[in-house]
Amino acid sequence: MRFQYAFQKIVDLKSNEKTQAEWMLSSAIGRLQAEEKSLSDLLDNRERLAIQLQEAAEQKAPVSKIREYQMYVEHLEQCIVKKHTDVHHANVNVEMKKSQLTDRALDEKVWLKARDKAKSSFQQSMLLREQSELDEMATVRFAIKAR
Repeated sequence: MRFQYAFQKIVDLKSNEKTQAEWMLSSAIGRLQAEEKSLSDLLDNRERLAIQLQEAAEQKAPVSKIREYQMYVEHLEQCIVKKHTDVHHANVNVEMKKSQLTDRALDEKVWLKARDKAKSSFQQSMLLREQSELDEMATVRFAIKAR
């Protein structure tokens, strides 16, 4: 007789939910890394532009050119502020996905433990049944020899 767990479909569902939560976390981490890279690129651009602005001022560039650089620096500053917000939101999302994964993993573990317990109980009852059958066979043999 083979062990069949009555709630195996639930165990499978919980495993699938955990796997999906792992994918979602991986996706959220990828998004966070992309946002952080984008922020880093903006900061690098601002740094380069600040150097260009300084050089233009030192070379007595026309005021219109300097004003153009300043406007672009202001634009980059706005982009950087927005990107900091995007990075923060991506971080919050990663933490939320981590929490969901922890919950799903715990849920799966509970069901796996219940299945293991049921399997252990099944195996124990099978051993008892087998021992009972062996005892019965030994009793019958003893009775036949005693005649």
